[in-house]
Amino acid sequence: MKRIPVAGPWITQKEVEYVADAVANAWYDKANIYHERFEKAFADYIGVRYAVSLPSCTSAIHLSLVALGVGPGDEVIVPDITWIASAAPITYVGATPVFADIDPKTWCLSAKSFEECITSRTKAVIVVDLYGGMPDMEAILDIARRHNIAVIEDAAEAIGSEHKGKRAGSFGDTGVFSFHGSKTLTTGEGGMLVTNREDVYHRVLFLRDHGRPPGDKMFWNTEVAYKYKMSSLQAALGLAQLERVEELVARKRQIFQWYQERLDDVPGITLNYEAPGTKNSYWMVTAVIDPDWGLKKEQLMKLMNDYNIDCRPFFHPLSSLPAYQALEQARQAQYRNQVSYQISPYGINLPSALNLTREQVEYVSNVLKSILHSQR
Repeated sequence: MKRIPVAGPWITQKEVEYVADAVANAWYDKANIYHERFEKAFADYIGVRYAVSLPSCTSAIHLSLVALGVGPGDEVIVPDITWIASAAPITYVGATPVFADIDPKTWCLSAKSFEECITSRTKAVIVVDLYGGMPDMEAILDIARRHNIAVIEDAAEAIGSEHKGKRAGSFGDTGVFSFHGSKTLTTGEGGMLVTNREDVYHRVLFLRDHGRPPGDKMFWNTEVAYKYKMSSLQAALGLAQLERVEELVARKRQIFQWYQERLDDVPGITLNYEAPGTKNSYWMVTAVIDPDWGLKKEQLMKLMNDYNIDCRPFFHPLSSLPAYQALEQARQAQYRNQVSYQISPYGINLPSALNLTREQVEYVSNVLKSILHSQR
């Protein structure tokens, strides 16, 4: 079997044509035409008032924190299981990350752990829709409101996911998205910040352009800020992908269904959970292997690689990373976050590229089952 990639996009002639048009025409007085179309269409799709295109989801989290007034002396709660990009901007603004545990079913932020981590210094929480899943948003939002905590919803991996009819990314003071090449909707690199708050929207527009008001032609900067803009070529690609988003999400859900048909009845394998009232967009089909099989993720990935199957490890707890070992909060989390440390060593992301075929899913599933049975 030819090597099977773990992630990758689905590009059609529509995307090629939009990007070619941007290359030829998105200059001078039309320089922002694709940005404006992409942002408006994206806001409409998510169901929010405003959307701002950016070079990455990391920059969207960074701008969210700055716009919400988070800085030195503040604490920001983040789930221990996520990519470091969810947490790194907390350090950028001089605040302290506090690592909360995850729910054992959704693998997203545990509302109970979130509340237990709150102190008088807690200014914000970053809620991550991990691998396309959704947490208990009602409980989390209720806790945040009672404690006057700002909510940033990291929907980087969850375009198309829903909770009780509302789109992922629409629940917080801001929502942030990634359009990395591995994501369901891609611009190669890129991101988006969405919000219903007019004050946050205008502050973000100001901050992303070196601290000058939108439309300023005098180059009169009133603050030292940031250069966070998306190119017109990326915006054109994103618009074309967005016009196909239902097709892209449906393909992701189909890929998950193929895996589910072949692995659901295998004892000791747990796949992504779709909670009642939610729609999981299954960015990454993830398999958590029961410890009784005696296989940790690194060993399992190596065995899958021998069969030309590319996998990724379930995220390591942030509190276990060398990058955070100097933090007292990381040391506390290593003892506190039992679910994160129980699940992470045994999870892998299976191939989930949008060009995956049913035959490839069958092959991956059969190899995984064969490897497990060989351990008996």
